Amino acid sequence: MEERKTTTVKVLAEHLELKQLTGDKEALSRLITLPNTNRPGLELAGFFDYAEKKRIVILGKKENAYLKKLDDQLQELSFDFLTSDETPLLLITSGKPIPKVLEKIANEKNFPVFVTKRSSSDVMVDIVTFLDEVLAPTTNVHGGLMSVYGRGVLIIGGSGMGKSELALELINRGHALVADDRVDISRVKETIIGTAPELLKGMLEIRGIGIIDVRSMFGHHAFLEKIPVDFVVELEKWDDNKEYTRAGIESDAFYEALDVEIPHLVFPVREGRNMSVLVESAVRDFILKQSGINTAAQFDERVMNFILMQNKES
Repeated sequence: MEERKTTTVKVLAEHLELKQLTGDKEALSRLITLPNTNRPGLELAGFFDYAEKKRIVILGKKENAYLKKLDDQLQELSFDFLTSDETPLLLITSGKPIPKVLEKIANEKNFPVFVTKRSSSDVMVDIVTFLDEVLAPTTNVHGGLMSVYGRGVLIIGGSGMGKSELALELINRGHALVADDRVDISRVKETIIGTAPELLKGMLEIRGIGIIDVRSMFGHHAFLEKIPVDFVVELEKWDDNKEYTRAGIESDAFYEALDVEIPHLVFPVREGRNMSVLVESAVRDFILKQSGINTAAQFDERVMNFILMQNKES
């Protein structure tokens, strides 16, 4: 089930090392629910329609220059709106002093106002980047996540399909574990990021052996904290009645995670198949396709050309 996350003003302020000007400890517990910021040009002009109150308000050089043209009454009207209960905080950039009218209203409302010496554009990038990750919608998947040739490979399949054993084989071949058994995934813009639950980080469970500490056994290079999920491999029991593709031309197979489609390939499992080599080959082929080289399509074209030549000769 998808989980919508929140954070607090305190978490953001500590991350960005902001200086607090107004508001007490209670004000720091205000919730941040959106990763967006608001440059309040229209609000300072007295136009409040369509305003998004839940955004962080940024007061930069331009806004401060415009404020000097407003009388106290207009400033009171604007700042009263910009310090609503729904607004998490107001941040003054470029080290500018807090306007007297804003300071008065913020103190009366116990509203958090901060200041930073950084420019508006600079700090806004960091705010959005940080909150995009912290507030990203999340869910979890039963499976394993590996880094294979630098690509995130999510390995899924029913119980007993050998997902953990495949992960161990890949680690032995120089690749890195991200998560085993359960993968926590979050969506940052159009990218799915996978990681392991805190309790399971670096751990791999193998039937007949037990729990393996990957970092202790193989070294720190064998474990990664997180990785974007680029490719999904699904293990399923071999079915003699099912027709499996040989050329792998189908390119419309996708696995959907948090409304993002990820390339998806099904690997039938049976005795004698070297699954780790198959995964490596699939990832190499995926990398080639990303660079515009589709081996299956090229082979298909070669076969068609051969057939055409044969028909002409006959």
